[in-house]
Parts: sequence; structure tokens; C-alpha cells
Amino acid sequence: MSLERFEEMKYDLIVKRLKDRGVELMDIALITLELQKPYVPGITIEICMDHVKRVLVKREIQNAVLTGIELDVLAEQKKLSEPLSTLLLTDFGLYGIDEILALSIVNVYGSIGLTNFGYVDKVKLGIIKKLDTKVEGETRCNTFLDDLVGAIAAAAASSVAHKYVDLSKVIDAYRE
Repeated sequence: MSLERFEEMKYDLIVKRLKDRGVELMDIALITLELQKPYVPGITIEICMDHVKRVLVKREIQNAVLTGIELDVLAEQKKLSEPLSTLLLTDFGLYGIDEILALSIVNVYGSIGLTNFGYVDKVKLGIIKKLDTKVEGETRCNTFLDDLVGAIAAAAASSVAHKYVDLSKVIDAYRE
């Protein structure tokens, strides 16, 4: 098998795992669009989707997504020991490792990735709100997933910002 085919398989697996957990790439692209609308005139959902896909082809991002989703699934299946099981199933506020894993995604895109993620994590845009809301009696665990989705959207928004930045003011400052 070629390296290119292997990379395609990994990407396809990530998309499938997200979909199996109720997340479509379009959900992430919509968050990306919301983040970048004020800054990139004429931005489209297609541009945002392209950047979401660019983020998801990166190996370290794929590894973070696979790890986080697997931990959520194992928690649901009661295959984690205590106290980790309870921490994940209750999305305990002081646990924080879910955010740390998400930060490994946004750090690929520098400080703008970090600030985008902080905003998304606080505001809970789009599908993130649904993923973060615990329904009484539900055994579903999205402790990692909501942060992973936010991090992917934040990273994609950062990728958009890097590509479509208006450099005119900065270039003028160098000329002075």
C-alpha cells in the first residue's frame, strides 16, 4: 500500500468516527464560518469546508481525534477504571485533560488557534452546544468530542485567517 493511500484511509477513518458520534464535517465548517465571517469578507462555506479538511489530514490532529473519541467510547462502555470513568461520564469541570488534548490540535496553528478555541469553548457554537449538553439518564459521553470539534473548527478558522490575512497595514509599517 502506498503512503498516499494510507493517509487517505486515515482521513476516511477520522471522518467516519466523527460521523458515528453524530458530527458531520459540515457542522464543523459552519462553526468555522461563524468564526471568520467578521474578518474575511465574502467567505463561503466551501472555503471553510476546505480548511476543515486541511486540518483533518494532519497526522497529529488525527491522533488527537482518535484518542479522544476512543476515551469517550470506553467511558460509555464502562471499560475505564475509577475515578477516570466517573470524571469522563460526568464531564467533571476540573478534569481538563479534554481541553489539553484539544489544545494539541489548535497549537498547530499558533496563538490565533488558541484564542479561537478559547472563544469556541466558552460560547459553545453550533453542534458543540448539543455535544456539551448532558441529557438526564443518557449514557452518551462527549467529554472529549465537544472539545475536539471546537478545536478542529478553531484550527480551520486559524488556517483561513493565515491564508486570507490582509497584510497591507503590516507591509506599510515595514516601509516606514
